[in-house]
Amino acid sequence: MKPRVRFAPSPTGRIHIGNIRTAVLNWLLARKYGGTFLLRLDDTDTVRSTQEYAEAICDDLKWLGLNWDEFARQQDRTGLYDEAAEALKASGALYPCFETEEELDRRRKRQLAMHKPPIYDRAALKLSDDEIATRIGRGDKPHWRFRLPNTEEERGLAPQPTLVSWNDLIRGDQTVDLGSLSDPVLIREDGTYLYTFTSVVDDVAFGITHIVRGEDHVTNTGVQMAIFEAMGATPPEFGHHSLLIGADGQALSKRLGALSVQSFRDDGLEPMAVLCHAALVGTSDAIEPFKSRDELAAKLDFAKISTAPGRFDVAELKTLNSKLLHMLDYADVADRLRALGIEGREDFWNAVRGNLELFADTQDWWTVVAGDIDPIIEDSKVTVAGASLLPPEPWSEATWSEWTGAIKAKTGAKGKALFHPLRLALTAREAGPELKFLLPLMGRDRVLARLEGKRA
Repeated sequence: MKPRVRFAPSPTGRIHIGNIRTAVLNWLLARKYGGTFLLRLDDTDTVRSTQEYAEAICDDLKWLGLNWDEFARQQDRTGLYDEAAEALKASGALYPCFETEEELDRRRKRQLAMHKPPIYDRAALKLSDDEIATRIGRGDKPHWRFRLPNTEEERGLAPQPTLVSWNDLIRGDQTVDLGSLSDPVLIREDGTYLYTFTSVVDDVAFGITHIVRGEDHVTNTGVQMAIFEAMGATPPEFGHHSLLIGADGQALSKRLGALSVQSFRDDGLEPMAVLCHAALVGTSDAIEPFKSRDELAAKLDFAKISTAPGRFDVAELKTLNSKLLHMLDYADVADRLRALGIEGREDFWNAVRGNLELFADTQDWWTVVAGDIDPIIEDSKVTVAGASLLPPEPWSEATWSEWTGAIKAKTGAKGKALFHPLRLALTAREAGPELKFLLPLMGRDRVLARLEGKRA
């Protein structure tokens, strides 16, 4: 069976590294096994959901190369939810409640004071049909709870230990005790639906076979499995990955704004570097760069994902970004170089790629070899000798060693005393690509002018 998976963000903000990890694992699962990846915007929260964030999510996923096969928005599917809700009401699985938040809060406090678990006492189930009709008739608006299957007929309405178990794709055997939970609210007083309900309805409608999400959904999964069964549907397979922590071991929750896809884009990071880090962090595999998404998909193995928190380090991501650039061939970047005005220069790419931290750095090095810079003359003895000994073109990689050998023989300078003044004069930088590769790219006129201290 080919997997049908989904990524279901809420358009209430930008997607961040935590969201990306979930999206990547689902996308790779679909691609590895020839399945289908659904992007579903869970926008039932009409107050916080915005079109701007919806468009930003789509744009960020496209930048990452996580293209979707199918697309849906929950705001467009209200009729389907209405139909499913009516069926659950008719079966008695959904029941109306009229308590205010203040009333519920007082009950919870009383339960805690009596050393009882603060779960809903199901008082609304004791209302008769006439009482319900009267309250609705006078304008009271109910919220609707899903009755968890955790009671025994002879024991009345009191929840009893009821275990829901599944073999998690990542965490192995998992169990949730429905007897320890309150009946969840699925429909608000204003008639809008909560994610817990709409997600199940959509998963059934779209034939979702695998749900991979964060471990903070484990308890929710137990509840949703009960909803699947109440709807007469078979629950999909579930996998719950660990959450991410920072390099300092602290939760990322308060820093996610700085770890959004947009921030990575603004920083000039490569999409594949972000994908590789998101897919491999928290696994037993080394975090290493891959040039293609297909290569990364082949690497996917849920058995290698640790249940311990994954440690996300921005510095590690930036190092990974550099490693990725260093391994890219000219054919991989030719179009991007052309867009920067650097056309047909495979020799340039091969010369500088090993020193790039960001792709944008190529512009700086192109200026060094083909533009104008202000040279830095540190030791005029070396640069004057260099100018006088500069050989005629054509030049090759061997020109550098032959030329510097002649300078050394004339001045007696060697090692750093020889090479550092030449690097500063030719590039105005303390470090960079090997000058034996850059020298032929610069050309004799430019090199000579810089050795003479002229802007060139």
